[in-house]
Amino acid sequence: MEMTINGRNVSVTDRFREYVDEKIDKVDQLATKIQRLDIKVTKEQHARNAESALTVELTVLGRGPAIRAEAKASDKFAAFDTAFAKLLERLRKARDRRKVHHGSRTPKAVHEATSGLEPAASSLPLHEATRLAQQEEEARSAAEAAENGAPPIEIRRKVFPAESMSVDDAVDRMEMIGHPFYLFVDEATGAHSVVYARKSKGNQQYSYGTITLDPAATDEATLETRRYRDPLVEPANA
Repeated sequence: MEMTINGRNVSVTDRFREYVDEKIDKVDQLATKIQRLDIKVTKEQHARNAESALTVELTVLGRGPAIRAEAKASDKFAAFDTAFAKLLERLRKARDRRKVHHGSRTPKAVHEATSGLEPAASSLPLHEATRLAQQEEEARSAAEAAENGAPPIEIRRKVFPAESMSVDDAVDRMEMIGHPFYLFVDEATGAHSVVYARKSKGNQQYSYGTITLDPAATDEATLETRRYRDPLVEPANA
């Protein structure tokens, strides 16, 4: 597995590189198809809070979708440890999700079946994942620059290629990049949709929702629910 470490407004010392080298073997143990691990260390020059002045971003690139994790702390070692723990947790979810997918076909409850999520089958190629990661960094850099002045209110617009996939694959993709929502084209309906993470209730560990716009829909929203990876759709209580 190739590894790159880049620093922004901060030097990357040999001690830090050695510290990272001692830990990254765990990544290979949890995922065998990873091609590269990108590590970016950023120091905010005018941080309001010294406890979050340093940010470490980890991006795993390979045959599946990009898997990201980041954390802030007062030093790069602490930030790396927190971000690395998040990354390992997402890789464990991917590994456990493969066991669920290739094992019993009996539909499971959401909090059981999503306890480990793997990258979606219709995954992004390596160059596409890299491009998206670069766009996120450009947007973050612009936001940091704006904090140093008094910029006007902006409305930023991003355009991505529309990708068709199932709702379940969209959930997987969202989990792997660590975002609270994910835009996609529902392969079952052809509609542009968004899947998002909902606040879990009771003993549920995970809960998700989707929103779809339909010009032909009536004023009342149509609501339905089903289990993750279960094609059976059940009407929901209004």
